[in-house]
Amino acid sequence: MLLTLARDSIREGFETGRALTVEPAQWPEVLQRNGASFVTLKRPDDSLRGCIGTLEARQPLVTDVAEHAHAAAFRDPRFQPLAAHELEKVHLELSILSRPEPLPVASEAELLAALQPGEDGLILEDGVHRGTFLPAVWESLPEPVDFVRQLKRKAGLPSDYWSPSLTIKRYRTESFGEDER
Repeated sequence: MLLTLARDSIREGFETGRALTVEPAQWPEVLQRNGASFVTLKRPDDSLRGCIGTLEARQPLVTDVAEHAHAAAFRDPRFQPLAAHELEKVHLELSILSRPEPLPVASEAELLAALQPGEDGLILEDGVHRGTFLPAVWESLPEPVDFVRQLKRKAGLPSDYWSPSLTIKRYRTESFGEDER
């Protein structure tokens, strides 16, 4: 249902320029609850075409998905807005995030030992620097040391950075792709 909603929201964007307006009360109760999601668009060659989401559950999950699908298609700053001819070619993936939990570690070695590759999503924060990798990123960065160093770079930090002020949270996702319908 959420994957169909995501695609419908993108279609609405082509028609009106806005995300699909969702009335949460018309959806199953579990989808009315606040939830955090990421919507990812991939090209036929499996390369990224857009990905937008949030780490905190602040609105009903159905609203979150509709808004992020539209944003992934039209407002991801890394890409030009999706063109109408691309819509039927892109593959949609949806990740629903668990609540991020602090991962108390005192060193990068402790962090690397605590990570569960393929399972953990990670958030790194230090001051104005913040970055996250969804668990799906393990597919392209399977080594924990590479995963952490690239995430530091994404957060705007040097790859060898470590500080007592660095906060780390872990989360899990439940992910769905259109080929799993």
